[in-house]
Amino acid sequence: MSTSDIRNGVQHPRERVWDRFLTEQDRAHVARRPRSGKGFGQRPALLLIDLYRSVYGDEPQPLLEAVDTWPSTCGLAAWDAIPHLQRLLAGARAAGIPVVHTTGMGDRPWFRGTELDPERAVNPAVRDRLRRRFDIIDEVAPIDGELVVRKANASGFLGTPLLGHLVDRGIDTVIVGGESTSGCVRASVVDGCGYRFHMIVVEACVFDRHEACHAINLFDMSQKYADVVSLDEALGYLDSVTEAKVESPKKAGATV
Repeated sequence: MSTSDIRNGVQHPRERVWDRFLTEQDRAHVARRPRSGKGFGQRPALLLIDLYRSVYGDEPQPLLEAVDTWPSTCGLAAWDAIPHLQRLLAGARAAGIPVVHTTGMGDRPWFRGTELDPERAVNPAVRDRLRRRFDIIDEVAPIDGELVVRKANASGFLGTPLLGHLVDRGIDTVIVGGESTSGCVRASVVDGCGYRFHMIVVEACVFDRHEACHAINLFDMSQKYADVVSLDEALGYLDSVTEAKVESPKKAGATV
């Protein structure tokens, strides 16, 4: 993956979101032992993780204003990611690749009788929020043909049909967006790497409620489990997938 850009005709290392959190020793080690990653494969799918109401609330609000109403909020980081997520989702749909959405299981048995049980809530507004907390937001809502995986754990792979769905379609590359970077995104990326997929995390399309956790977990994934790429890199790859599908029938016809 490219880690540099060109400014004024000169190639410069691309600044990464985690750079300011690294120590001098961290930087020296990365410079001495850079990790190239696996790169993109041939057959991708898009995995959008937990883009549900609980992390957004009903309107854009700073984290510390939203948290009393929506305890799981990611504040403005969630809302700021929406335009990037929409571009990534549009690119995946245009390329005709599988799209998978994950969300939570609202009927988890261990919620019953607790403050997270909507039937226990006395306040109607609280009850309404609890019932809607795992609804995927309209801005990136699934369409017909896209799998929605309901999960009870951090990883999208654990205890769900996701792995079988990807294997059945011959997928070798999983492009990831969603939240939280340090939680469900990381857990899904680690599991996906363990299953030998090319894991691609689109930096602008993942977010967290804690800035430092977001940055350091991206760094850690980039060092061990995934390629962390820009949105432009991901969209360029999806364009190439689209072009390959268009060219493939022509090549097949030429050999008949």
